[in-house]
Amino acid sequence: QVQLVESGGGLVQAGGSLRLSCAASGRTISAYTMAWFRQAPGKEREFVATIIRSGGSTRYADSVKGRFTISRDNAKNTVYLQMNSLKPEDTAVYHCAADLNYWAGATAASYRYWGQGTQVTVSS
Repeated sequence: QVQLVESGGGLVQAGGSLRLSCAASGRTISAYTMAWFRQAPGKEREFVATIIRSGGSTRYADSVKGRFTISRDNAKNTVYLQMNSLKPEDTAVYHCAADLNYWAGATAASYRYWGQGTQVTVSS
C-alpha cells in the first residue's frame, strides 16, 4: 500500500506560481509511475502531468505544457509540481497518483493509489 499526501495548494493571483508536493509513505516510490491530475467543480478529473520511475521521461497535458514542471525525488519519496504563469482556469483540486504500471500514462483509471488532493485557486 502507498499513502499519498498532497500539500502546497492555496490562493494565488493570475500569473503567480505555486509548488505542490506529494509525500508518499508505506512503500518507496522509486518503482512507481507518478502523476498529477486535477478536478474542477462540475468537471471530470483531468490529466496534468506524469513522470516515470527514474524521472527521465515526463508528459504534460497541452493546457499546462511550458508552464508546469513535474519532478520527483525518490530519496525523499516525494513528487513535485511546479506551476508557473497560473491562470484562473487552473483552479481545481490537484491530486497525486501512483501506479506500478510503467505505461500508466495519462489515464486516471490506470492509477491505483490516490491522494486526497490540495485546492488550488487562481484569482483573475
